[in-house]
Amino acid sequence: MEAFNQHLSAQPFAARFVEMVICLTLFTAMVSAKLHTHIFVLRSTPVKRLCGTHNIITVNGQFPGPTLHVRNGDKLKVKVHNQGQYNATIHWHGVRQFRTGWSDGPEFITQCPIRPGRSYTYKFTITGQEGTLWWHAHSSWLRATVYGALIILPRLDTTYPFTFTRPHRQIPILLGEWWNRNPMDVVNQATQTGAAPNVSDAFTINGQPGDLYKCSTSDSFSVSMKGGETNLLRVINAALNTDLFFSIGSHTMTVVAVDALYTKPFQTNVLMLGPGQTTDILLTANQATGRYYMAARAYSSGQGVPFDNTTTTAILEYEGSSKTSTPVMPNLPFYNDTNSATSFANGLRSLGSHDHPVFVSQSVEENLFYTIGLGLIKCPGQSCGGPNGSRFAASMNNISFVPPTTSSILQAQHFGMKGVFSADFPDNPSVGFDYTAQNISRDLWSPVKATRVKVLKYNSTVQLILQGTNIFAGESHPIHLHGYDFYIVGAGFGNYNAQTDPHKFNLVDPPMRNTVNVPVNGWAAIRFVADNPGAWVMHCHLDVHITWGLAMVFVVNNGPDALLSLQSPPRDLPLC
Repeated sequence: MEAFNQHLSAQPFAARFVEMVICLTLFTAMVSAKLHTHIFVLRSTPVKRLCGTHNIITVNGQFPGPTLHVRNGDKLKVKVHNQGQYNATIHWHGVRQFRTGWSDGPEFITQCPIRPGRSYTYKFTITGQEGTLWWHAHSSWLRATVYGALIILPRLDTTYPFTFTRPHRQIPILLGEWWNRNPMDVVNQATQTGAAPNVSDAFTINGQPGDLYKCSTSDSFSVSMKGGETNLLRVINAALNTDLFFSIGSHTMTVVAVDALYTKPFQTNVLMLGPGQTTDILLTANQATGRYYMAARAYSSGQGVPFDNTTTTAILEYEGSSKTSTPVMPNLPFYNDTNSATSFANGLRSLGSHDHPVFVSQSVEENLFYTIGLGLIKCPGQSCGGPNGSRFAASMNNISFVPPTTSSILQAQHFGMKGVFSADFPDNPSVGFDYTAQNISRDLWSPVKATRVKVLKYNSTVQLILQGTNIFAGESHPIHLHGYDFYIVGAGFGNYNAQTDPHKFNLVDPPMRNTVNVPVNGWAAIRFVADNPGAWVMHCHLDVHITWGLAMVFVVNNGPDALLSLQSPPRDLPLC
């Protein structure tokens, strides 16, 4: 401890503050932690939806999978048995995984997959987090059916910061996507042909499509409330490939948290969630006794991009209402209503209370600029299913990510293995151009396929500009960074201007998230401190885009001592 104190005294105040918070949080967690042990069995299960029965991969036979309840500071130990026919991993979406990167879960990034017939135990601590997160498969398109909620309650000696009301109940609302085919067959066919995969046949709320689909009315999910009571709804977008608008007929929602991070409360009639994002809302039963639809449908920002244009519903019913009355439908935004999506994003601000302070880095050491978007590559000697016989590809800074196959990136970094990746991911695009122009030169359409990472020194402050591009088609991209929460200090449409846009940044109370929606033909600026050693993938959470290569990896070096370094790998880490 004396050595650690000497180390802290030599650091700038900002760095000392971050390290002290981490270490104090870890110490508190160790003292008060409760261990939660679970067993997940992945297996093929017959499930009936939309008039037909399909075999899907489930966890413990449930769709969606089990909801896990823990408290801030608790430990989780989840043994996963893969009894299905596909390779699998589980990612704990939004969990910081301090020093436990081996449990993060993305295939070939932090672990090799759990092969059929094998098992792996995930072990980690919930450190300084509370709110709504979730877990899902992170291997090909398995997460279409393998997902569930992870609810993190405050410590026993604390409570929620929204003291103006105490929720009567807490209800997870998981928005999903359903195919009338095996999702793995859908993506495999697209990969073989190079074409875009088929869009989904339905959306779901807690696994059920709802009244507007055939053969679905009797199984619609419903929530019962007494007049005057307030419930906390934990809304999760678990859909594979679609941003979603969510609204409740005749009711106003009060947003109090996103991605397990508290916000200044604000009222809204509509939420917009990108895949991977969560939003906690307080809902008060202050309307006339009756039945009201909770509904979700696509926000589709890309011109000419196919999407599922159906609407999923669940029912909010007041006690005493007639079961035969027709529920009131909300006024959902139109599919391409970017103004509504932007208005919701602009309403988010960090809480900034004594117990939940805002600490935005006022200066940065790593100033990065990453272009993101779609492209096309040629198919030599054959015709593929993309436009003009090409194959779809996606990239960051013109690098289309190729996952390794002989080792995970974290194993290669930890053991010093050569040839698995190269540490030369570019800080800027190799060629600057008018990123959001209508007619971008075809010379810029084809990315380079490679396995490259960006190495960050421990505790470095990072600013990253994510610039959307209009190559082939511009659209909103939900970008998720594993292992970190980050502040969204700015966003806008068009090309980022390094001279004028930083003057508009919010460095006082910007929202903090783990997944940011980069606006269609626009940009977003995020900041974080690289205080968590490991290998952390950053990718678009539209799974069709990560399949095409819209991803990269940050490798964060160990800190100056064992308490600030990655733990040793577990003995049961899956082999490649």
